[in-house]
Amino acid sequence: MNLEGLRVMGIDPGLTRCGLSVIQAGKGRQVIPVAVGVVRTPSDAELAHRLLRLSQAVEEWIDDYQPDVIAMERIFERGNVSTVMHTAHAVGVMVLAAAKRDIPVHMYTPSEVKKAVSGNGRADKKQMTSMITRILGLGAPPKPADAADALAIAVCHCWRAPLLARGNAAALALNSTTGKA
Repeated sequence: MNLEGLRVMGIDPGLTRCGLSVIQAGKGRQVIPVAVGVVRTPSDAELAHRLLRLSQAVEEWIDDYQPDVIAMERIFERGNVSTVMHTAHAVGVMVLAAAKRDIPVHMYTPSEVKKAVSGNGRADKKQMTSMITRILGLGAPPKPADAADALAIAVCHCWRAPLLARGNAAALALNSTTGKA
C-alpha cells in the first residue's frame, strides 16, 4: 500500500455533533486538509431519525471524498452511560457506512490522538486545536472543537499508518515462515 497520497476521513463521533474531516497524506509527515465540517442532529428528535441523519451525512462524505480509510475516535466510558450508548449507536451506523463500501476503519483513543498530534497524551482542547491549526497550515482554528478533533484523528492515522503497515507486513512474514495463516 502506498501511504503517500493516502486519503483519510477522520470522524469524531457524536450523536448531537459529529466532526468529519478529510485529509490527504503527502511525503513524510506532510498532511493536506481537504474538508472539515460538523453534522448536527437535534437532541429532541427520535433516535432513529438522528442516526439516519448521521448515516446519510457520513455516506455523502464517503461518496464525495472517496477516502481510502476511515479513522475514528474509540468510544471510552466518560461516566455517563446514556452518552456512551448514544455515541455507540452513532459509531455503529458510521462503521456500517464504511463496511458497505469496503473501507477499513481504524479506531484511536483520545490519548493516542493527543500523543500523535501534540506529543502529549494529556493535551487539552486548546493545545490540540493550536497544533492541528499549525500542522495543517490553516488560517484560523477549526470550529467547533468536534471539527478540530476530526482533523486530529485523521492526522493521527496518517502518521501512524506507516507503522501499522510495517507491523502488518512483519506479522504476515512471520506467519508465512511458521505456516500460520
